Amino acid sequence: MAPAHRCSRIIGTGAALPERAVTNAELAQQLAARGIETSDEWIVARTGIRQRYIADASLTTTELGARAARAALQAAGLEPAALDLIVLATSTADQIFPSTACLVQDELGVAGAAAFDVQAVCSGFVYGLAVADAMIRTGTYRRALVVGAEIFSRILDWNDRTTCVLFGDGAGAVVLEAADQPGILAARLHADGSQSRILCTAGRVAQGAVHGDPFLRMDGQAVFRLAVNVLDSSAREVLDDARMRLDEVDWLIPHQANVRILSATARKLGMPESKLIVTVDQHGNTSAASVPLALDLAVRDGRIRSGQNVLLQGVGGGFTWGSVLVRL
Repeated sequence: MAPAHRCSRIIGTGAALPERAVTNAELAQQLAARGIETSDEWIVARTGIRQRYIADASLTTTELGARAARAALQAAGLEPAALDLIVLATSTADQIFPSTACLVQDELGVAGAAAFDVQAVCSGFVYGLAVADAMIRTGTYRRALVVGAEIFSRILDWNDRTTCVLFGDGAGAVVLEAADQPGILAARLHADGSQSRILCTAGRVAQGAVHGDPFLRMDGQAVFRLAVNVLDSSAREVLDDARMRLDEVDWLIPHQANVRILSATARKLGMPESKLIVTVDQHGNTSAASVPLALDLAVRDGRIRSGQNVLLQGVGGGFTWGSVLVRL
């Protein structure tokens, strides 16, 4: 067996979005045709969302994931054949099986690397990053692709104003490489299955038909209360693990669910909102794609620079949550 590496580091980021951006005004017009009243003002006041990207009928989660993967590989200066591990986080897989990770591997035109999906809903990318880092630390793997890819628009009830205005589609990715200097500084993952019903899509396929409710359902107030508390506690856990002070964190990227949750999390941690990366206004809630989409945007626009410390956080259905502290 190869010698264990002490750590891994992110060497490239990438993102992909559907072509069509749907503004709140456009969405409100579409919902009005269904007899559902909403407005740009109502959505912005409650969520901070101004637009989201919606996939057309021909676009797949696999294709979005592969686009983000290619962008991350290009940023890393690598060809797909350099990968020996692919971890893909999604709740909206194109098929029951094989995994979307395997389908993305095929889209990239390579074979042989281990490939599997992680299902932790909106915490999925953080879970996937922690898993890939742990596998690299064993010394068995050297370069990993971690992708978060979602088409949530296909599991939304467009007659439910409390959920359909929140979500969008997209994908983000990073390439991890074994390194002697710290990159992934600390990671903590958690779940509480007793809270599964506050955010779920409970339907299932059996005997060729969908049984149960196939749409996303959410208790928004319960999610808000739980999300802020667990994001605060898991942030403090990884900082303790890394022996780092809160004021040493340069940027905070929580799951982009709702601007109120983002602001409340920063406030509870005592971090200035100037250190908060916010993309929910542009993308809506893209579930497992939200953290890598925000990371890629802030890397490419120059806010996040080499050597800075970034706290990545996920929270979502399961109920799942976790934090990964990264030095870029």
